[in-house]
Amino acid sequence: MKDLWMEKRQITIRRAVLILYDIIAVALATYLGLIARFDFRPGDIADQRFVQTAWNYLPFSIVITILLFWVFKMYQSLWEFAGTHEVVNMGVACFFSAFSQMIIVHVILHWSYPRSSYLFYGGFLLVLIAISRFFYRALRAFVEKRTAGAQAVNVMVIGAGEAGNSLIREMRSSSYIQKNALCVIDDDKSKTGSYIHGVKVVGGREKILENVAKYHIDEIIIAIPSAPKATIREILEICKQTKCELKTLPGIYQLVNGEVNVSQLRKVDVADLLGREQIRVDLDSIMGYVKDKVVLVTGGGGSIGSELCRQLAANQPRQLIIFDIYENGAYDIQQELRRSHPELQLEVMIGSVRNSRRVNRIFEQYRPDIVYHAAAHKHVPLMEDSPNEAIKNNVLGTWKVAEAAVAYGAEKFVMISTDKAVNPTNIMGASKRICEMIVQAYNGRGKTDFVAVRFGNVLGSNGSVIPLFKKQIAEGGPVTVTHPNIIRYFMTIPEAVSLVLQAGAYAKGGEIFVLEMGEPVRILDLAINLIRLSGFVPGEDIKIKFTGLRPGEKLYEEMLMEEEGLQETANKLIHIGKPIEFDEKEFFEQLNELKEEAYEEADPETIREWVKRLVPTYMLKADERHPVVDAAVHIDD
Repeated sequence: MKDLWMEKRQITIRRAVLILYDIIAVALATYLGLIARFDFRPGDIADQRFVQTAWNYLPFSIVITILLFWVFKMYQSLWEFAGTHEVVNMGVACFFSAFSQMIIVHVILHWSYPRSSYLFYGGFLLVLIAISRFFYRALRAFVEKRTAGAQAVNVMVIGAGEAGNSLIREMRSSSYIQKNALCVIDDDKSKTGSYIHGVKVVGGREKILENVAKYHIDEIIIAIPSAPKATIREILEICKQTKCELKTLPGIYQLVNGEVNVSQLRKVDVADLLGREQIRVDLDSIMGYVKDKVVLVTGGGGSIGSELCRQLAANQPRQLIIFDIYENGAYDIQQELRRSHPELQLEVMIGSVRNSRRVNRIFEQYRPDIVYHAAAHKHVPLMEDSPNEAIKNNVLGTWKVAEAAVAYGAEKFVMISTDKAVNPTNIMGASKRICEMIVQAYNGRGKTDFVAVRFGNVLGSNGSVIPLFKKQIAEGGPVTVTHPNIIRYFMTIPEAVSLVLQAGAYAKGGEIFVLEMGEPVRILDLAINLIRLSGFVPGEDIKIKFTGLRPGEKLYEEMLMEEEGLQETANKLIHIGKPIEFDEKEFFEQLNELKEEAYEEADPETIREWVKRLVPTYMLKADERHPVVDAAVHIDD
């Protein structure tokens, strides 16, 4: 209570001081306006009636001006954060003060007074008021910047548009930001040589390296949130040649909302370097099939499963059921959805897809209309060491969920697959290929439409390479890469989930949906780029160590097998692989035998031999494995 009283007292004192200053400013501006009419020679004022008029009207001028200033919020504004709006209000208030003086003195009172003095009065009043509002602020900012100068980060801003303007203004005005904007880069030649809040636009992107050295830049901020990915990538390729830390603005929508400021800068993500635009799916037009349906997501606590749940929850399902063995992940998404969608009828069940009774009980109780099957073991090296578990969880789990979907009349069954299922060299990929075959075989057994969705590596998912690289860089290295020439297809979690959801809309039964993922990316390039974007020099500050391909790992992944054709969908970036025919009777006979071997805990090589019978494209011979590679880093490869 005392603190509140003190705060109000300080505000009252501050306003009283401003009003007192403004009274003096009105008197001084009146005097200066009059003598300015006579070239600042008071002795030349021949008609002393002018002086008498100024003196007689001064009390009225003071009262009217103070009232005008109050109306235009000159005493309520926080001048520490003043911007264009406050400056405009100040100018308008001073104009009306001078205008009212002219009307009252000339039109109403008919007093004798030089007409040009009103114009001089308004100008002097504006200058005096501006000094009172901005001089202290400028002085304090100068002192604080000088004090923090030793710790300040030298910054280059790329982009002389609205985003760059907002960032530089905040860096200049805020006492809490220890960043010193020294130069601006913009490809618009007409802006070269101009200044933004005192910071010079030094040229286009070709001037980046030169000015980084000239101004001793520590950090580069890319402030062109609306630029295409290709443009950002070209700029990043130049910036990577420096030792500067790189940051970028999140998105143009924050400009529209007025949210752009230094606190919302993010470090450049490696996704910015993938060389293609994000896949955009118009989910609003296709998600009608989810509305008012009961939806089950197995593995709903994982990276893909949890994002599926988020997007499904936003499309008004009648009920959403999350089924996962990992209680921490399931708990996290449960709490998130309860906060973001309190209206959602949400059930979170803990259990394993390997447990037939548990799976059937959930289907019997909730009768899901749509099933998204994301539960699976996915780590290639771990599954190589435990092939029995890969078969139990991935293959038999899928089998049991598919069986329940048919038995309890689900409308759609969408299974998450992987590019590793194509010509697999590891047990994880081979198990996923068997899952695709199960989906194909079960389609048509009941009213359920079964489809699989195949995509590549997911950026930022649990256990993926990018979080690993970031952790290794944070620890000072080395960054471990298995092979200098290993390449992978990449996509983001939202892209993967969009594909899965659209597959559900397109599903007619039996399809394998494949995303057009652009060019594959070399893992070594990702490592090098991420090190550079973190402000380090690859091979010097952070070492890169080659560890050799792990068991079951291959240099490149494929999205389709040679036998599979491609059919286009309404979305040109999503294709359908033609199903490969196989003997279903023989397949299920072998699948039952594989099941027995897995539960009998057969040795790993026996499991692999059985998998080979089911998946002829599975390569398991020793000479098909890749040797350990001992290679040096070639940054310019």
